[in-house]
Amino acid sequence: MRNDWGGQTFPHPVGRKPVIGDVLGADVNAPLQSTMRRAADLGPIFEMHIFDQKFVFVTGAELAAEMCDESRFVKGLSPALVALREFAGEGLFTAYNDDTNWALAHDLLRPAFTKAAMQSYHPIMLAAAQELFDLWDSHGKPVDVSADMTKLTMETISRTAFSTDFGSFSRSEPHPFIPAMIAALKAGQRKGSLNAMPGASLLSKRIDKKNAHHLAYVDQLLDGIIAERRAGEVDESDLLGIMLHTPHPETGARLDDVNIRHQILTFLVAGHETTSGALSFALYYIAQNPEILAKAQAEVDQILGPDRDVEPTFEQVAKFRYLRRVLDEGLRLWPTAPAFARSPRETTVLSTGHTMRPEDWAIVILPMMHRDKAVWGEDADQFDPDRFVAENARGRQPHSYKPFGTGERSCIGRQFALHEAILVLARMLHRYDIAADPNYELDIAERLTLMPRGFELTLTPRVPAVVREPSVV
Repeated sequence: MRNDWGGQTFPHPVGRKPVIGDVLGADVNAPLQSTMRRAADLGPIFEMHIFDQKFVFVTGAELAAEMCDESRFVKGLSPALVALREFAGEGLFTAYNDDTNWALAHDLLRPAFTKAAMQSYHPIMLAAAQELFDLWDSHGKPVDVSADMTKLTMETISRTAFSTDFGSFSRSEPHPFIPAMIAALKAGQRKGSLNAMPGASLLSKRIDKKNAHHLAYVDQLLDGIIAERRAGEVDESDLLGIMLHTPHPETGARLDDVNIRHQILTFLVAGHETTSGALSFALYYIAQNPEILAKAQAEVDQILGPDRDVEPTFEQVAKFRYLRRVLDEGLRLWPTAPAFARSPRETTVLSTGHTMRPEDWAIVILPMMHRDKAVWGEDADQFDPDRFVAENARGRQPHSYKPFGTGERSCIGRQFALHEAILVLARMLHRYDIAADPNYELDIAERLTLMPRGFELTLTPRVPAVVREPSVV
């Protein structure tokens, strides 16, 4: 974990102090955004010292592409992910590369994201979206976009992962599992951030003691669901059923109940936070630009027709190409999982001339790599969905767009997330006209993922246009 890179040095922000290193100038509530500001002119690779820990960051697209070479590099686990392992164990996101359960779970769960499986999730996604729309229609007030998108994606993933309804649209207070899960996550994040500080061990023990009851409740609830399903009839209609009853096709190996719990937690955490953030950023940028809103609504009207209550079929979701570009561009500027770490398989020399050993790791900062002007142009900070039109994307630097991670450890649920997000955007924009507070300035909360904070939309029932000729979007 010490990550000393054999004593090699890199550019660093001004103001480094003895002992504490580059702590001054960092914002503990927005570490990513403060790092982006401080590192704007430091080049494609730089470092920060936080007490005795060395963090090496990559922001250049060409160097990041080099580190995405699976023949030379693998996923690295930063201190934050190591701390998260205490909560999510050997889940797909937090497992070490040589954890046998990672390979087993990955092989077992791939069939859960085939086209046939996605078709079975489609009506569940539609039903959850309709419940949210019914809630909005019943109160008629401006909606807190991030909060409601989080409710929606949590319900979707819980229902598809293990057929459990948390009642997010009917309860006045959230299901106890949700605040317990969030508290356990925050505890892990705090421990990860304290890793390099003097007295970190003592502080970590205090955090563990304070949050032990949250972790115990989460474990107890999920273990109970797993035990109940084991005792019942075989049902492979959701992710839990697949993990419980499907042996590895070659070895016959199965996941044990503890690892199944870790996988469920991984899907709950990663599967709802990232998608809700992606939806929220997309809606923010749509609401800021009347031309983009008009194009998006023209597309949904063309595909769905004049009935605002119609639901898209599974096959129609792939036809919303402009909505997909909007979603992609939002994830370019603000990838909701904003970084990943890489380590070499064996000692190697980077194109920068630095020697990197298997015990070293570097963190690719995606919001900076996605803004590399050498790839994205001088207007890289601007929102433009047409960057993802095929002719504009042709010839672009490989590996320059990585919102779902890279290589064999990239997000296994990518198609699930994209299908859900596009489905929700299509239904929303077909059903409602949206308007944001003109005085709102984008404020980004840094949780486990990135999320707009305090962003509200006023929704007005909409009459879709009757489209007689195909629109060009």
